[in-house]
Amino acid sequence: MNKLKVVAIAVIAVVAVIVVFQNTQAVETKLLFLTLTLPNAALLFGTLIMGFAIGVLTAGHIVSSAKRQLPNQLTSERVEEARRGSHVANR
Repeated sequence: MNKLKVVAIAVIAVVAVIVVFQNTQAVETKLLFLTLTLPNAALLFGTLIMGFAIGVLTAGHIVSSAKRQLPNQLTSERVEEARRGSHVANR
């Protein structure tokens, strides 16, 4: 499964590089109050990097919040197990 992930990442990276290098014509881009003229490749690459950064930050946030909730869940599960165990012992 690891090899499949590596191959998939490599294929996506190669396709992204091909798309970026095939789009070298200059384009006008409006960014709030600025108008920039830059190669389409730079715009595509910048968009790719921003999307990657958003994905990494979102995944990091999800993982960190899951790690914070895990000890609380384990504690509540242990309390429930202790209650069930003492309830069974009282019968």
